[in-house]
Amino acid sequence: MPPKGKVGTKCQKQIYEENKATLKFYRNIVLAANLIYIVVRMVWMWETFNTSCWVLFAFAIAIYVSCMAFMGYMAKSVFNSNGVLVDGGIDLNMESGIAEHIKDVLLVTVIVQVLSIFSNYFWILWFIVPGAALLYIWRNFLSPWLFAPAPEIDEKKQKKMERKMKRR
Repeated sequence: MPPKGKVGTKCQKQIYEENKATLKFYRNIVLAANLIYIVVRMVWMWETFNTSCWVLFAFAIAIYVSCMAFMGYMAKSVFNSNGVLVDGGIDLNMESGIAEHIKDVLLVTVIVQVLSIFSNYFWILWFIVPGAALLYIWRNFLSPWLFAPAPEIDEKKQKKMERKMKRR
């Protein structure tokens, strides 16, 4: 049974602290994935590390940097001249927010990068991201707009329109 009453909201200080912890957590995941990839793939398996690996590794780094910068921008907090927190930024842990999608892209990139240690074919899994984005756009924007039922016209308006058409 759901609790009765108003849903509790977070204060700005709580949002600020949770955002800091979230950014730190994802930064550590990204650093660990890159460290594993560099040590295993670039050091132990150097002979299999070719130009395409360099390009895909650079692309992964670009995704990491852009996702972390975007989340950092979203979580940017504002302090007044006395150092008191005025705004904690956008809640990165909010359900069904844009930060949720950014974190998903980050995690898919981490998984793909770590799996690519075993085979370069795992980089193909990156196509999950644009596929999921297209599915999201189709379900939430295009499909409801394209397949929306025609508006209902009540009988009174229908008769009025028929009389107008007969006059012409």
